[in-house]
Order: sequence, then C-alpha cells, then structure tokens
Amino acid sequence: MSSNHLAVIHSNLDKLLESKKDAVPRSFNKTRFMQNCMTVLQDTNGVDKCEPVTVARTLLKGAFLGLDFFNKECYCIVYGGQAQFQTDYKGEKKLAKKYSVRPVKDIYAKLVREGDDFKEEVKDGQQTIQFIPQPFNDGKILGAFAVALFEDGGLIYEVMSASEIEATRKNYSKQANGQAWTKSAGEMYKKTVLRRLCKNIELDFDTIEQAQAFEDSSDFDMTKEPKPEQNSPLNVVDAEYEVISDEAEQE
Repeated sequence: MSSNHLAVIHSNLDKLLESKKDAVPRSFNKTRFMQNCMTVLQDTNGVDKCEPVTVARTLLKGAFLGLDFFNKECYCIVYGGQAQFQTDYKGEKKLAKKYSVRPVKDIYAKLVREGDDFKEEVKDGQQTIQFIPQPFNDGKILGAFAVALFEDGGLIYEVMSASEIEATRKNYSKQANGQAWTKSAGEMYKKTVLRRLCKNIELDFDTIEQAQAFEDSSDFDMTKEPKPEQNSPLNVVDAEYEVISDEAEQE
C-alpha cells in the first residue's frame, strides 16, 4: 500500500473519530487506536483497492466497540472489493463480559475431538455438560460448544456438531472458502458456536453505534437462500441466529 493511500485513510479516520467522539467508550485512546490501525493496514490484503473513506468507516466500528485491531480483537477484511468489519473470538468474549445485562464471570468456547469425553446431562432438572479432553488431541473435530458462567452462579451453553457448523458455513458465509475457514477452521468453529450463545445473552450497549457495529460484525448473511445438497435432503439451519466469522489468522 502506498504511503499516500494510508495517509488519506488516516485523515478520514481522524475526522470520523472527532465527529463521533461521544459514541466511543470513555476509556478510548484515540492516538493509540489510530497508530495500531495504521500498522495493521500495512499488512491487510486488498485495502489499497478500497476507497479510503470506506476503510475509515470500517475501522470506526472497532472504535465504537472499544476493540483493538492490532491485538486481533477485530479485523478489517476485504472481500467483494469492500472493506468489512469483523470481530474475533477474543473480541466476542470481551464484549459479552462488558455489555451483558446479567454479569458474566467467564465465557468461552471449546472444540470436541475424537477421543474427548463430552456429555450433556440433566441433573435435578438442570442441564449440564461434562467435558474431559484428551491431552494434546489433534483428532477429527466432532463439534464445538460454548459456555457462559454468570456471577450469580447460573450457566448457559450451546452445542453445535461439525456438520451443523459446516452447513452454516456453506449456506450463509460470505467467504465460505476464505482464509479464516481454510487456515483456521478450529477458531471459526469456536466463533460460530460462541455467537450463537451470545444470541441468548442480553447485551446492553451504551450507544446505537455500538449496537449496529456489533450487528455488522458477522461474516454470515442469514438472508441468503440455502444451497441444496445434491442427492440429499437440505440441511436445516436455524436462521434466527447470527454467527461470527473473523479472519483469525491473517498473517
């Protein structure tokens, strides 16, 4: 990317941040945010082909949510000739902890592989899960689950099989064969089930801009028509939830 193109993006971002300064978190550090953005953009493929103002608007969404591009809490991804904003698994966790109406003690997602011991149970009317992974297990991924532990002692979780995640990827992903899925499938599995879990957590953002940025962060378009399987029934996928799909490993 040319230094001139980067300078124009920097100028546009500076103006946008100044005009929207009331919509960013109180702890927001403008100077550090802009420095980190410029560093990341130098290694972001395709940005030089995008209009500077659209790139700046994409970066602005990270500022609204208080996420850091340099620390890979979110990404500026280019596809279809357009810059797009996506949160990362780390960013999703951060937002859930910060903005959940019901205070979250911990939230995470795990992969379940062949050889791991995973069980869903109902004890005293309460649903629970048990997970004992095999050490250093590189076996086939069977699925993924996400858990939210609340400070009041409550727990909710979501489980998705590998086939369910793959059906969602095939039918609704804007980049089903993009770098995130082809190089970091495990991370994508975790992000997918984590975003589904977050649909069951009431998030109360401080501003309309934050709420909209969070909605825009999905790599999945749930309005797309599902792609029929050849010689097999159509996979049924819950179109009510949105899932996160970020470029986990761009480098």
